[in-house]
Amino acid sequence: MKKLVFLLFILSAFVSAQKKTITLDEIWGTTFRAERMQSFNALNGNFYAVLNYDRQTKSTSIDKYDFATLEKVSTIFSNTSRTEISSIEDYQFNNDESKLLITTESNPVFRHSTLGKFVVYDLKTKSIVEVDTDFIQEPTFSPDSKKIAFVKNNNIFIKNLESQKTTQVTFDGKKNEIINGVADWVYEEEFSFVRAFEWNSESNQLAFIRFDERQVPEFSMDIYGKQLYPTQNVFKYPKAGEKNAVVSLHIYNLTSTFISDISLENYEYIPRIKWSKDSNILSVMTLNRHQNDLRLYFVDSQKSTSNLILQETDKAYVDIHDNLTFLADNSFIWTSEKDGFNHIYHYDKTGKLKNQITKGNWEVTNFYGIDEKNKTIYYQSVEDGSINRSIYSISINGKNKKRLNTSIGNNSASFSKNFQYFINTFSDVNTPTYYTLHKNSGEKIKDIITNQNLKNKVAEYNFSAKEFFNLQTKDGNFNAWIIKPTAFDASKKYPVFIYQYSGPGSQSVSNSWLTTNDLWYQMLAQQGYIVVCVDGRGTGFLGAAFKKMTYKELGKYEVIDQIEAAKELGKLPYIDATRIGIWGWSYGGFMSANALFKGNDVFKMAIAVAPVTNWRNYDSVYTERFMQTPQENPSGYDENSPINHVEKLKGKFLLIHGSADDNVHVQNSMQMIEALVQANKQFEWAIYPDKNHGIYGGKTRHHLYQKMTDFIKNNL
Repeated sequence: MKKLVFLLFILSAFVSAQKKTITLDEIWGTTFRAERMQSFNALNGNFYAVLNYDRQTKSTSIDKYDFATLEKVSTIFSNTSRTEISSIEDYQFNNDESKLLITTESNPVFRHSTLGKFVVYDLKTKSIVEVDTDFIQEPTFSPDSKKIAFVKNNNIFIKNLESQKTTQVTFDGKKNEIINGVADWVYEEEFSFVRAFEWNSESNQLAFIRFDERQVPEFSMDIYGKQLYPTQNVFKYPKAGEKNAVVSLHIYNLTSTFISDISLENYEYIPRIKWSKDSNILSVMTLNRHQNDLRLYFVDSQKSTSNLILQETDKAYVDIHDNLTFLADNSFIWTSEKDGFNHIYHYDKTGKLKNQITKGNWEVTNFYGIDEKNKTIYYQSVEDGSINRSIYSISINGKNKKRLNTSIGNNSASFSKNFQYFINTFSDVNTPTYYTLHKNSGEKIKDIITNQNLKNKVAEYNFSAKEFFNLQTKDGNFNAWIIKPTAFDASKKYPVFIYQYSGPGSQSVSNSWLTTNDLWYQMLAQQGYIVVCVDGRGTGFLGAAFKKMTYKELGKYEVIDQIEAAKELGKLPYIDATRIGIWGWSYGGFMSANALFKGNDVFKMAIAVAPVTNWRNYDSVYTERFMQTPQENPSGYDENSPINHVEKLKGKFLLIHGSADDNVHVQNSMQMIEALVQANKQFEWAIYPDKNHGIYGGKTRHHLYQKMTDFIKNNL
C-alpha cells in the first residue's frame, strides 16, 4: 500500500512538472483574457444589442439579437458602411429605438467622466447628424426623442433634432467656478454619477444640479509629458473638513424658457434626482454633511414646492443607492439597511410604508427591477453565503420567492425590458465567466459564451487551488482564502504574502473567477509563497453592524484584524511566522503601511500602492462619511494615519504612487517619504510619472508588478 501511495505521489509530481509556469508577460498579455458580451443593451420587446468588433476587418458594428433564440436579427449600424464614422466607442438608443447616439471619440476628464464627439444616426432615414462640433459631455435623448441635452464648457445646451437648432440653457458656467449639469470631482468619485440633469417624461422640463465651486480649495498636479516644461492640472478638490461646492437644484421649463430655483431644507449634498411617473413631480435625495440624515423630497415643478416623503437616519451613516423605482401609481420601491441588513421596501406615493418585501440576516446586493404587470421583483442577494451572489424573484407582497440560478457562485442577470428573459453571467473560483440564456422562471434555454477555451488554457498551467475558509481570531470569525504553493509539502514551512483591501463595505473574498491579481498570486505560489486574503471587520455583505463598526476609526479595527490574522496563520505548522508580508492598493495601501508599522513584530515586509497616508489629505465626502470632520474627530484621523507611525518601522517597505493621481494624491506619498526620511528609516519607493490612481498605460503595469515581485523575492 505504501508503495502504491509513493508511486501516485511520484506520478502527481511528474504531471505537475509537465505543466506550464505562468509569467508576467502572460498575466499582462492576452493569454488569460475571457470572451465577453460587449456594451450589452436590452431593447424593446425580446431583443438586445451588443457592440461587436471584427479583428480581421477592424470594423465595429451594433448588432441586434433575439432574446428567445440568441440569433442575430440585424446589424443596426456598422462603420464599414458609413465611412464618415471611423470608430464606435459606445452607443445609446432613444426610447422608441428609431435613433442611435454614437460616441465616436472620447477623452477622459477624471476617472468616470469623459469629453466626447457624438453623432445621431436615424435608423429610418439613415442620416447622420453631429450633436456639436466641439467636445461635449453626457448627451442624452429626451423621452420624445426630439431633443438632446448636453453639457459644454460647464453649461447646459439643448439641441432640437427636428430644427437642428441648439439652445443654450445656462450661461454662468466657468471652469473651477460654476458647473451646470455635470458633477464636480468629489460627486463623481464618491456619489458615482457624472450627469447631473434629468428629463421629465413629457420632455418639456429639465431638472439639473448647479455646483458653485468658487470657495472650494484647488489642488494642482504637474504633468511632465515629453515637453520641455511641464503643464499643470488645476482642479477643485474638497479635502476632509474643507469647504464643499455649494449645490443647488433648478428646473428649466422648455416652453417658458424659465429656470425655477428649488428651495430645500437642511442639506449639504444632493446625491440623486429622478423624475417620478408624474411629469411634474421630481424626486430629490439630500444628505447632511455627516451623511447620517438622508431625505427624499417630492418637488412639484409647477409650484416650486417640496414635500418631505421619506427620511432615514443612522448613528453612523446612510448609504446612497440607485434603487428608487416608481410604479404606475407613483408608489415606489426603495432599498434600506434600516433593519440591519440591506432589503427591499415598497412605499406608497405619500411615503407611507406598504410592506418590507425581503427579510432576513442577509443582504440584497442588486435590484434588477419590477415586472409591474405580474407584480414580480427581481434581485440579487447573498442568501447562499456572503461570498456568493444569487438571483431571485419575489412577489411585491413578499411571497413566492424563488432562486433563479442553479449554480452557486457569482451570478448576475441582464433582463429583457419585459422581464420575460434574462442572460445570466456566472463564474466561480473554478469556472470562467459563463453566459447563459434563461426564462424568467430560471429555466435555462441555452449557452451563449462558455469560455471553455480559457478553462482549457488554465488547465495547461500548474495552478494551485484557491481554498475558502473561515479564520478565527480573538476578535471574530472572518471570510478568507488561501493559495498554497503548487508543490505544497505540509512538513515544510513557507512564507506568507497577505493581500487585502479592507475598505468600508468592500469584499475581497469572493467565490468568483480569476482576477489579474489572482494570476499574479498563482505565479508567486509557483515560486514557493503562500498567498492569503482575509476580509476583516468593516468589510461588506455581513450586515450593517459588521460594516459600520469601524465608524470614526478607519484603520483601527481593520489593522488589528490583519495583524491578528497574521498571528493565527503563523501558528499553522506549515507557515514560517518570521516571514509574513502584506500588500494593498489605495485603501489597501493605507492598510498595509499601517499593518507594517503597528504590527512591526508580525510583518517582515509590506508594499503600499497609491495609499492614503493621512486621512486629512483625502476628500470630504468619502472621509467624513466614515470619520466626521478632522475638527470633530482629530484623534480618529491622527491615531489611524500611517504617517504618524513611521518611527515604528522595522521591516522592509516599498511605497509606490502615480504622480498624476487625482484621487489619492501623490502628496500622500511625498509626505510619507519625508516623514520616513526624518525618522531615519530606510525604505524603497517608486513614482510613476503622469500615471493616475490605476497606474497603467503601455508597459507600466508589467513594470510595476515586476518591481513588486522582485521586492517580495528579495525581502520575504
